[in-house]
Amino acid sequence: MPIATIRTIPLPSGEEIPVLGQGTWGYAEDPGRRESEISTLRHGLDLGMTLVDTAEMYANGAAEELVGEAISGRRDEVFLISKVLPSNATREGTIAACERSLRRLGTDRIDLYLLHWRGPVPLEETIDAFTALVNAGYVRHWGVSNFDVADLAELASLPGGAAVETDQVLYNLTRRGIEWDLLPACQGRGLPIMAYSPFERGRMIGHPGLGTIAERHGVSSAQVALAWTLHQDGVNAIPRAGTAEHAEENRAALDLQLTPGDLAELDRMFPPPTGPRPLEVL
Repeated sequence: MPIATIRTIPLPSGEEIPVLGQGTWGYAEDPGRRESEISTLRHGLDLGMTLVDTAEMYANGAAEELVGEAISGRRDEVFLISKVLPSNATREGTIAACERSLRRLGTDRIDLYLLHWRGPVPLEETIDAFTALVNAGYVRHWGVSNFDVADLAELASLPGGAAVETDQVLYNLTRRGIEWDLLPACQGRGLPIMAYSPFERGRMIGHPGLGTIAERHGVSSAQVALAWTLHQDGVNAIPRAGTAEHAEENRAALDLQLTPGDLAELDRMFPPPTGPRPLEVL
């Protein structure tokens, strides 16, 4: 099947990545869903959602193994992301964790390798490891996850820290705190925000206001929520799909054009921040 193409956004390095990808948080936790999860990921690739995000933490590595099976024979189509736990993020620990992830994923390279969140290991050590992995060809780009403005400023001040390519954070209609400072700061330096949990793990989908807008457009509430996230400059999203039909629903959200009236309604229902907030995580 020919692969569909979708809109892209640039990394600071200039490489273009899909604005909509596929998350795998929660995959590989139930053996009974394994085949469905693999087929969902493969169907998502066919739809152009070739950015696939996973992590060594997800299902204790089993999600990486599942992703490796799903992309087997199609590796060159995929922009593959994985993450190192902060407890492993020493120089030696990061390199060893990356090697384990490569084995589980069945590949010789990770396209974007992230520090999952900030821990006690000095950032200098992790940057040094990321740089070594890039130089060795095991990692093409590196980035961070769950970093706030001060964390990114510190990162940028360190040797090699300017090579960061993305900050993956929690962002959706109910979690808009980053709009006060983090999102504008990243937009100003051309650093994409990669939004995880754009549906708040499904908790926002029953909101009646979302349903009203969805009905007006003949779409689902989830598609309204995802379209809102994707309309922001410099933001891409990595929702998880449970089925092939859900993957199609996510892909179709890219075609939904919210009107200025829709956006104003959503601002009333889910107000933007009026001051700084601590970075939220799930």
